[in-house]
Amino acid sequence: MDTLLTLNGHTSDLGGGFVVRRLLPAAKRQAVGPFIFFDHFGPMVLSPEADTDVRPHPHIGLATVTYLFEGAMMHRDSLGTVQRIEPGAINWMTAGRGIVHSERTPEDLRHVARPTHGLQLWVALPQSQEDCEPRFAHTAAADIPQVDLPGATVRVLAGQAWQATSPVEAASPTLYLDVQLDAGQALPLPALAEEMAIYSVDQPLMLDDTLLAAHTMAVLAGAARIRNCGDSGARFVVIGGAPLDGPRFIWWNFVSSQKDKITQAGQDWEAQRFASVPGEHERIELPSKRPW
Repeated sequence: MDTLLTLNGHTSDLGGGFVVRRLLPAAKRQAVGPFIFFDHFGPMVLSPEADTDVRPHPHIGLATVTYLFEGAMMHRDSLGTVQRIEPGAINWMTAGRGIVHSERTPEDLRHVARPTHGLQLWVALPQSQEDCEPRFAHTAAADIPQVDLPGATVRVLAGQAWQATSPVEAASPTLYLDVQLDAGQALPLPALAEEMAIYSVDQPLMLDDTLLAAHTMAVLAGAARIRNCGDSGARFVVIGGAPLDGPRFIWWNFVSSQKDKITQAGQDWEAQRFASVPGEHERIELPSKRPW
Protein backbone atom coordinates (compact mmCIF):
# COMPACT_ATOMS: atom_id res chain seq x y z
CA MET A 1 0.00 0.00 0.00
CA ASP A 2 1.20 3.50 -0.84
CA THR A 3 0.24 6.35 1.46
CA LEU A 4 0.29 9.79 -0.10
CA LEU A 5 1.59 11.21 3.16
CA THR A 6 1.35 11.02 6.93
CA LEU A 7 0.23 14.02 8.98
CA ASN A 8 1.33 14.30 12.61
CA GLY A 9 -0.46 17.55 13.31
CA HIS A 10 0.26 19.82 16.26
CA THR A 11 -1.28 20.59 19.64
CA SER A 12 -2.80 23.89 20.65
CA ASP A 13 -4.26 25.12 23.96
CA LEU A 14 -7.51 26.95 23.22
CA GLY A 15 -7.78 28.21 26.80
CA GLY A 16 -8.85 26.80 30.15
CA GLY A 17 -6.64 23.75 29.60
CA PHE A 18 -8.64 22.72 26.53
CA VAL A 19 -5.99 21.18 24.28
CA VAL A 20 -6.66 20.07 20.71
CA ARG A 21 -4.63 18.13 18.16
CA ARG A 22 -4.96 19.79 14.76
CA LEU A 23 -4.33 17.58 11.72
CA LEU A 24 -5.86 19.71 8.94
CA PRO A 25 -5.06 22.04 7.36
CA ALA A 26 -1.39 21.05 7.12
CA ALA A 27 1.54 22.52 5.26
CA LYS A 28 1.63 19.51 2.96
CA ARG A 29 -2.11 18.97 2.62
CA GLN A 30 -4.91 21.51 2.84
CA ALA A 31 -7.85 19.10 2.63
CA VAL A 32 -8.98 15.49 2.24
CA GLY A 33 -12.10 15.48 0.12
CA PRO A 34 -14.13 18.44 1.41
CA PHE A 35 -12.64 18.22 4.93
CA ILE A 36 -10.44 21.26 5.40
CA PHE A 37 -10.10 21.31 9.21
CA PHE A 38 -9.66 18.42 11.66
CA ASP A 39 -9.41 18.91 15.44
CA HIS A 40 -9.25 16.06 17.97
CA PHE A 41 -9.75 17.03 21.61
CA GLY A 42 -9.39 14.80 24.65
CA PRO A 43 -9.82 12.42 26.18
CA MET A 44 -9.55 14.62 29.24
CA VAL A 45 -11.42 15.32 32.46
CA LEU A 46 -12.05 19.01 33.02
CA SER A 47 -12.18 20.35 36.56
CA PRO A 48 -15.29 22.14 37.83
CA GLU A 49 -13.32 25.39 37.64
CA ALA A 50 -12.29 24.94 34.00
CA ASP A 51 -13.78 27.58 31.71
CA THR A 52 -13.82 26.07 28.23
CA ASP A 53 -16.86 27.91 26.91
CA VAL A 54 -16.49 29.10 23.32
CA ARG A 55 -18.17 32.49 23.14
CA PRO A 56 -20.10 33.61 20.04
CA HIS A 57 -17.99 33.80 16.88
CA PRO A 58 -18.76 33.85 13.14
CA HIS A 59 -18.20 31.51 10.19
CA ILE A 60 -18.62 31.76 6.42
CA GLY A 61 -18.14 29.34 3.52
CA LEU A 62 -18.00 26.12 5.52
CA ALA A 63 -19.95 23.59 7.55
CA THR A 64 -18.86 22.62 11.06
CA VAL A 65 -19.25 18.94 11.95
CA THR A 66 -19.21 18.13 15.67
CA TYR A 67 -18.99 14.53 16.94
CA LEU A 68 -18.45 13.53 20.56
CA PHE A 69 -17.12 10.28 22.02
CA GLU A 70 -17.64 11.53 25.61
CA GLY A 71 -19.12 14.55 27.32
CA ALA A 72 -21.67 17.14 26.25
CA MET A 73 -21.82 20.71 24.99
CA MET A 74 -24.58 23.21 24.35
CA HIS A 75 -24.80 24.71 20.88
CA ARG A 76 -26.55 28.02 20.23
CA ASP A 77 -26.54 29.95 16.97
CA SER A 78 -27.88 33.06 15.28
CA LEU A 79 -30.71 31.07 13.71
CA GLY A 80 -32.13 30.57 17.19
CA THR A 81 -31.02 26.94 17.43
CA VAL A 82 -30.42 25.56 20.93
CA GLN A 83 -29.10 22.00 20.79
CA ARG A 84 -27.39 19.85 23.40
CA ILE A 85 -24.65 17.85 21.67
CA GLU A 86 -24.02 14.38 23.10
CA PRO A 87 -21.94 11.33 22.10
CA GLY A 88 -22.79 9.57 18.87
CA ALA A 89 -24.85 12.35 17.30
CA ILE A 90 -23.82 14.38 14.26
CA ASN A 91 -24.30 18.13 14.43
CA TRP A 92 -23.85 19.78 11.04
CA MET A 93 -23.91 23.57 10.93
CA THR A 94 -23.77 25.09 7.45
CA ALA A 95 -22.45 28.65 7.66
CA GLY A 96 -22.92 29.61 4.01
CA ARG A 97 -23.02 33.41 3.73
CA GLY A 98 -22.65 33.75 7.51
CA ILE A 99 -23.65 32.37 10.89
CA VAL A 100 -22.66 32.98 14.52
CA HIS A 101 -22.60 30.31 17.22
CA SER A 102 -21.39 29.51 20.71
CA GLU A 103 -20.43 26.22 22.35
CA ARG A 104 -20.78 26.17 26.11
CA THR A 105 -20.78 23.70 28.99
CA PRO A 106 -24.35 22.62 29.83
CA GLU A 107 -25.56 24.04 33.13
CA ASP A 108 -25.92 20.60 34.75
CA LEU A 109 -22.21 19.88 34.12
CA ARG A 110 -20.80 23.29 34.97
CA HIS A 111 -19.92 22.55 38.61
CA VAL A 112 -18.64 18.98 38.34
CA ALA A 113 -15.58 17.24 36.93
CA ARG A 114 -16.55 16.37 33.37
CA PRO A 115 -14.97 14.16 30.71
CA THR A 116 -14.72 15.41 27.17
CA HIS A 117 -13.52 13.70 24.01
CA GLY A 118 -14.42 14.26 20.40
CA LEU A 119 -13.77 15.68 16.98
CA GLN A 120 -14.65 18.94 15.31
CA LEU A 121 -14.21 19.07 11.57
CA TRP A 122 -14.88 21.72 8.96
CA VAL A 123 -16.17 20.94 5.49
CA ALA A 124 -15.50 23.51 2.77
CA LEU A 125 -18.67 24.19 0.80
CA PRO A 126 -18.65 23.91 -2.99
CA GLN A 127 -18.02 27.29 -4.61
CA SER A 128 -21.61 27.36 -5.88
CA GLN A 129 -22.89 27.06 -2.29
CA GLU A 130 -20.46 29.27 -0.39
CA ASP A 131 -23.11 31.99 -0.13
CA CYS A 132 -26.08 29.72 0.65
CA GLU A 133 -28.48 30.40 3.50
CA PRO A 134 -27.13 29.20 6.86
CA ARG A 135 -28.75 26.18 8.48
CA PHE A 136 -28.26 23.67 11.30
CA ALA A 137 -29.05 19.95 11.29
CA HIS A 138 -28.93 17.58 14.27
CA THR A 139 -28.90 13.83 13.59
CA ALA A 140 -29.42 11.78 16.76
CA ALA A 141 -27.08 8.91 17.61
CA ALA A 142 -29.93 6.42 17.20
CA ASP A 143 -30.41 7.53 13.59
CA ILE A 144 -26.80 6.89 12.53
CA PRO A 145 -26.54 3.51 10.74
CA GLN A 146 -24.20 0.91 12.23
CA VAL A 147 -22.60 -1.94 10.32
CA ASP A 148 -21.40 -4.99 12.29
CA LEU A 149 -18.52 -6.75 10.55
CA PRO A 150 -16.28 -9.59 11.76
CA GLY A 151 -14.18 -8.02 14.52
CA ALA A 152 -15.33 -4.47 13.74
CA THR A 153 -18.19 -2.03 14.16
CA VAL A 154 -18.63 0.84 11.69
CA ARG A 155 -20.88 3.84 12.22
CA VAL A 156 -21.58 5.60 8.93
CA LEU A 157 -21.65 9.24 9.99
CA ALA A 158 -21.76 10.63 6.44
CA GLY A 159 -21.85 9.04 3.02
CA GLN A 160 -22.09 5.34 2.20
CA ALA A 161 -20.17 2.24 3.30
CA TRP A 162 -20.94 -1.49 3.35
CA GLN A 163 -24.39 -0.85 1.83
CA ALA A 164 -25.35 1.53 4.65
CA THR A 165 -26.20 5.18 3.94
CA SER A 166 -26.09 7.98 6.48
CA PRO A 167 -29.14 10.28 6.67
CA VAL A 168 -26.79 13.25 7.12
CA GLU A 169 -26.99 15.58 4.12
CA ALA A 170 -23.72 16.97 2.78
CA ALA A 171 -23.22 19.54 0.03
CA SER A 172 -20.80 17.34 -1.94
CA PRO A 173 -19.79 13.64 -1.95
CA THR A 174 -18.54 13.09 1.61
CA LEU A 175 -17.35 10.11 3.65
CA TYR A 176 -17.06 10.03 7.45
CA LEU A 177 -16.83 6.75 9.40
CA ASP A 178 -16.32 5.93 13.08
CA VAL A 179 -14.74 2.47 13.35
CA GLN A 180 -14.05 0.32 16.40
CA LEU A 181 -11.74 -2.62 15.73
CA ASP A 182 -11.34 -5.49 18.17
CA ALA A 183 -7.91 -6.55 19.46
CA GLY A 184 -6.05 -8.73 16.97
CA GLN A 185 -8.60 -8.11 14.21
CA ALA A 186 -8.22 -6.66 10.72
CA LEU A 187 -10.60 -4.73 8.49
CA PRO A 188 -10.24 -4.58 4.70
CA LEU A 189 -11.07 -0.95 3.93
CA PRO A 190 -12.29 -0.51 0.34
CA ALA A 191 -11.64 2.63 -1.68
CA LEU A 192 -14.93 4.21 -0.62
CA ALA A 193 -14.18 7.73 -1.87
CA GLU A 194 -12.06 9.49 -4.44
CA GLU A 195 -9.92 10.94 -1.63
CA MET A 196 -9.66 9.18 1.72
CA ALA A 197 -7.67 9.35 4.96
CA ILE A 198 -7.59 7.42 8.22
CA TYR A 199 -6.96 8.90 11.67
CA SER A 200 -6.02 6.76 14.66
CA VAL A 201 -7.98 8.06 17.65
CA ASP A 202 -6.37 6.12 20.49
CA GLN A 203 -3.63 3.61 19.59
CA PRO A 204 -1.28 2.46 16.81
CA LEU A 205 -2.61 0.53 13.83
CA MET A 206 -1.09 -1.33 10.93
CA LEU A 207 -2.03 -0.17 7.43
CA ASP A 208 -1.02 -3.21 5.39
CA ASP A 209 2.67 -3.35 6.43
CA THR A 210 2.99 0.28 7.56
CA LEU A 211 2.70 1.35 11.19
CA LEU A 212 0.36 4.27 11.86
CA ALA A 213 1.08 5.85 15.24
CA ALA A 214 -1.74 6.93 17.52
CA HIS A 215 -3.09 10.44 16.86
CA THR A 216 -1.72 10.36 13.31
CA MET A 217 -3.47 10.73 9.96
CA ALA A 218 -2.54 8.84 6.80
CA VAL A 219 -3.85 9.95 3.42
CA LEU A 220 -4.51 6.79 1.44
CA ALA A 221 -3.92 6.06 -2.23
CA GLY A 222 -6.70 3.48 -2.33
CA ALA A 223 -7.92 0.42 -0.45
CA ALA A 224 -6.02 -0.71 2.64
CA ARG A 225 -6.06 -3.43 5.27
CA ILE A 226 -6.33 -1.99 8.78
CA ARG A 227 -5.07 -4.25 11.55
CA ASN A 228 -5.19 -3.82 15.33
CA CYS A 229 -2.12 -5.46 16.84
CA GLY A 230 -2.88 -4.26 20.35
CA ASP A 231 -4.38 -6.06 23.34
CA SER A 232 -7.52 -3.91 23.46
CA GLY A 233 -10.00 -2.42 21.04
CA ALA A 234 -8.87 0.43 18.80
CA ARG A 235 -10.81 3.32 17.36
CA PHE A 236 -10.20 5.18 14.13
CA VAL A 237 -12.11 7.44 11.81
CA VAL A 238 -12.12 7.58 8.04
CA ILE A 239 -12.73 10.86 6.20
CA GLY A 240 -12.87 11.69 2.54
CA GLY A 241 -14.98 12.44 -0.48
CA ALA A 242 -14.74 14.26 -3.78
CA PRO A 243 -11.81 16.69 -4.11
CA LEU A 244 -12.49 20.36 -3.55
CA ASP A 245 -13.40 22.35 -6.65
CA GLY A 246 -10.36 24.58 -6.19
CA PRO A 247 -8.12 25.82 -3.35
CA ARG A 248 -9.54 27.64 -0.36
CA PHE A 249 -8.37 30.63 1.63
CA ILE A 250 -8.63 30.23 5.40
CA TRP A 251 -8.33 32.98 7.96
CA TRP A 252 -9.55 32.72 11.53
CA ASN A 253 -13.06 31.17 11.32
CA PHE A 254 -13.63 32.01 7.68
CA VAL A 255 -13.20 29.81 4.58
CA SER A 256 -13.71 30.97 1.01
CA SER A 257 -12.50 30.52 -2.54
CA GLN A 258 -12.19 34.32 -2.72
CA LYS A 259 -9.93 36.43 -0.53
CA ASP A 260 -12.19 39.47 -0.70
CA LYS A 261 -15.05 37.55 0.92
CA ILE A 262 -12.84 36.77 3.91
CA THR A 263 -11.82 40.41 4.16
CA GLN A 264 -15.47 41.48 4.01
CA ALA A 265 -16.50 38.92 6.64
CA GLY A 266 -13.82 40.18 9.01
CA GLN A 267 -14.91 43.78 8.53
CA ASP A 268 -18.56 42.79 9.00
CA TRP A 269 -17.78 41.03 12.29
CA GLU A 270 -15.76 44.00 13.51
CA ALA A 271 -18.63 46.34 12.63
CA GLN A 272 -21.15 43.99 14.32
CA ARG A 273 -23.09 43.42 11.09
CA PHE A 274 -23.49 39.65 11.68
CA ALA A 275 -26.73 38.43 13.27
CA SER A 276 -26.46 37.82 17.01
CA VAL A 277 -27.10 34.66 19.00
CA PRO A 278 -30.32 35.07 21.04
CA GLY A 279 -29.56 35.23 24.76
CA GLU A 280 -25.81 35.75 24.28
CA HIS A 281 -24.09 38.95 25.36
CA GLU A 282 -20.44 38.08 24.72
CA ARG A 283 -18.34 37.66 21.60
CA ILE A 284 -14.87 36.71 20.45
CA GLU A 285 -13.13 39.65 18.82
CA LEU A 286 -11.08 39.46 15.63
CA PRO A 287 -7.41 38.51 15.97
CA SER A 288 -5.12 41.53 16.08
CA LYS A 289 -3.36 40.51 12.88
CA ARG A 290 -5.75 41.14 9.99
CA PRO A 291 -5.55 39.91 6.39
CA TRP A 292 -6.21 43.39 4.99
